[in-house]
Formats: sequence, structure tokens, C-alpha cells
Amino acid sequence: MLFTSKKLIEPTKPYSLIQGRTVFSSGSSFDPVKYNDQLFIPGQANNAYIFPGLGLGLVMSGAIRMHDEMLLAASEALACQVTQEHYDKGMTFPPFSNIRTISANIAVKVAAKAYDLGLATRLPRPEDLVKFAESCIYSPNYRIYR
Repeated sequence: MLFTSKKLIEPTKPYSLIQGRTVFSSGSSFDPVKYNDQLFIPGQANNAYIFPGLGLGLVMSGAIRMHDEMLLAASEALACQVTQEHYDKGMTFPPFSNIRTISANIAVKVAAKAYDLGLATRLPRPEDLVKFAESCIYSPNYRIYR
């Protein structure tokens, strides 16, 4: 785990100060925190969640410019992927291990908003934006050479 002088608070503090009734996120990742026999998972709140999907949605649609509503669509798409189970664990974001799916879902909403706003240049609009998003995501598959 990386600690720097820029860190403001240890994640154990908010959980103990407010008797576990808090939601905690930081720009850095932290290990889970146990408080009163309950396990809390501090969120990692940084641009790694929104921007890959936002950028993919812009590229997918060929958007000619970025609009505030597209950023809102990206934020709402991320928020919709947080489940009650995540909230119960004190998580503010879905697990980062699902980032490819998260990004694809965000990209779909951003591209759809670009089409709705008339900002898309990639015409005609793909019939299935989900499949199109999945086809646009880079997959690092390497051949095994011997």
C-alpha cells in the first residue's frame, strides 16, 4: 500500500469516530477495515472509474464536443452499478475488479446521450450499443512464443 505525506486520514478513523455509520472514499486504495465485527471496504474515488468509459463513449459515438449532460450520464451510469450489497460493506463504488464491465456500461450511456443530443457523428447509430462498446474495448491478448 502506498502512503504519502498527502494522505489526510487513515480509513480506520472515520469508522471508529462515527461508530461505523459512515461511507469512506479516498483517492488511494486502502485495505478493508474491521469495526465491531463488521468489515468495511473503503472506496477508491478517483478518475479511473469515470474517464475510461467517458472516453470510450465519446469515441464510439464520434461526438463532436463534450456536453455536461454526457458527464452526468457517465456519473449516473457508475452510480447505478453500486448495489445494496456494496453499500452494506461501506463501498461507494462497484469493485474495481469489474472495471472493464463498468467502463463499457458507462460508455454506452455516454454514447447514447451523444446521439440523443445530436452530437454524434458516427452514423447510423449502432443498434446495440452494448455489443458495440464491448467490441471497441481493447483486450491485451498475447501470443505465447517459444
